[in-house]
Amino acid sequence: MTRAADWLRASVTPARDYRLTRWLVLRLLGVVYLFAFLGIVLQGLPLLGSHGLTPMANLVDRLHGAHLGFLDVPSVFMWGSSDTAITTWAYVGVALSLVVVAGYANLPILLVLWLVYGSYERLGQLWFGFGWEIQLVETGLLAAFLAHPWDPRPLAAPSPPRLAIILVRWLVFRIMFGAGMIKAHGSGCWADLTCLDAHFETQPIPNPLSAGLHHLPHAVHAGGVMLNHVVELVMPFFVFGPRFLRLVAACAMGLFQVILIISGNLAFLNWLTLVPILAVLDDDALRRVLPARVRTWLSARMPARPPGRGHRIAVAIFAVLVAIKSVAVVENLVSSKQAMNRSYDRLALVNTYGAFGSVGMVRHELVIEGTMDADPTSATWREYELPCKPGALDRRPCLLGPYHLRLDWLIWFAAMVEPEQTPWSSPPDAGPDRRTASVVWMMHVVYKLLDGDTGLRELFAVDPFHGEPPLWIRIRRFVYHLEPYGAPAWWQRDHDELWLSPVSLDTPEMRELLNASGMPSPTLRN
Repeated sequence: MTRAADWLRASVTPARDYRLTRWLVLRLLGVVYLFAFLGIVLQGLPLLGSHGLTPMANLVDRLHGAHLGFLDVPSVFMWGSSDTAITTWAYVGVALSLVVVAGYANLPILLVLWLVYGSYERLGQLWFGFGWEIQLVETGLLAAFLAHPWDPRPLAAPSPPRLAIILVRWLVFRIMFGAGMIKAHGSGCWADLTCLDAHFETQPIPNPLSAGLHHLPHAVHAGGVMLNHVVELVMPFFVFGPRFLRLVAACAMGLFQVILIISGNLAFLNWLTLVPILAVLDDDALRRVLPARVRTWLSARMPARPPGRGHRIAVAIFAVLVAIKSVAVVENLVSSKQAMNRSYDRLALVNTYGAFGSVGMVRHELVIEGTMDADPTSATWREYELPCKPGALDRRPCLLGPYHLRLDWLIWFAAMVEPEQTPWSSPPDAGPDRRTASVVWMMHVVYKLLDGDTGLRELFAVDPFHGEPPLWIRIRRFVYHLEPYGAPAWWQRDHDELWLSPVSLDTPEMRELLNASGMPSPTLRN
């Protein structure tokens, strides 16, 4: 308590430096980059490779056919999108991320990370359609200007320009306030304080703690919603307030992100959001929570070194660009038709953010099943299992940290589509709105399982046929319910309905649908 009181008293004094703050910001950003690139190393080829679900090379060919080049789509893959390129650039990202995690980062290193990850984001198609993808791109560029132009030692290098810190704080304001406003404009459960009654059960990938949180009393859930509104709608304004209020806001927003990390598997979203939140702190505040010996050690290695003139000029020029780009973002924030997670230019320099504007009150899950039997009407069906998407009722939910399972997430979204609204169920005369391609990629998943694709099987945790392709695939949809601790299983499910009728490699509608949607033309096995 004494240390906490000293920290609060010190918060009213002027801040001296931001090098320790920068060190923390960059190292946490390095951790996020590391997990993001590891995800591409492990999942990139089954999703984007030449034999992937949505090959990047096909998209690049179409862009080149439309006479578009690197300046139109700033991605290194416009120069080459082979499987080797997809993997090699991911390993480059992993290597540079490890350098940043180790505590070494300067402008060139962070610019390369920004360019490489942005290259995946721009051509990653639906697999990179999540809001945190453009958030990582924007955060990475801001961090590049926060770092020193050439000295990679965040502690020993000259201090960052104060304007660079302000730019990062502007980012955290937009992230948090945008999330609050999207809820104010979104689902009514945020107004009547009932969203958390369902959120822990219906979130994309629950973790082992989600069951306990889900079964808390409604009063606790309602209090959580109120806390959410305070943190996202009030605290962001303190980011630019007096130092004491600024530090209170940093602690409130940071603790809120930690709670979200503990309560579910939201990929690296909350880890990434902690990065700009750390920039709301300053060195004096951080030193107060360190042991005296560590403070002495830091003082000996951090002599006062103001930022150089060139660094200040570069940041000032970039700040003017951010200010211009922020006009559209501010207009969106105050609009009653607020868009969620939108970029306004090809580089995603300044974006608008928001999360969970609506919360599903029922959890639908798709269960993919296969059979080796010739007759699907009397067949014995066996279930495929993805690594962390709920499936088997007795399987404990995963604990993923900042790692992102892209196929698991996309199938969670696909389960929200009603069976009669899928492209394969819509009547031919339903028109383009009904015959949407939003879940056509699921048919490509089915085709690859039927064709025995080895790459896709790497994304599954359980292949019931041990590498042998089944004769038929079907998909059922259930409503899943989290059971309380102590129950015989983690989940219960009901409301069984057929989402995709049994199909085989000889089903003509499957090939026609894939060809019509622009998916790679399947070549049937002999």
